[in-house]
Amino acid sequence: MAETNSDDLVRVHLWVTGRVQGVGFRAFVQQAGALFGLTGWVRNVSYDQVETVAEGRRDVVERFAETVKTGPRVSRVEDAKTEWETPTGDLGRFEVR
Repeated sequence: MAETNSDDLVRVHLWVTGRVQGVGFRAFVQQAGALFGLTGWVRNVSYDQVETVAEGRRDVVERFAETVKTGPRVSRVEDAKTEWETPTGDLGRFEVR
């Protein structure tokens, strides 16, 4: 098994379900991604689900994923699906789609 390093570049793909519409969830995720210095995007998938993809250093992306799973105070995250993917380097600044 390969050893992981906190400086390794990684890509996370998250689907968060719950009270995530009408509570500033996408703006919260976009701001978190930008503050963490990540590249990626966030978008609504359905009335109760938001999807986000982010790339950056492993330690930072892990902190970002935990932040997204918590969400802003007025939201309620009921479920979060996480997939770790191979980074592609094709993402620009963190944006809302």
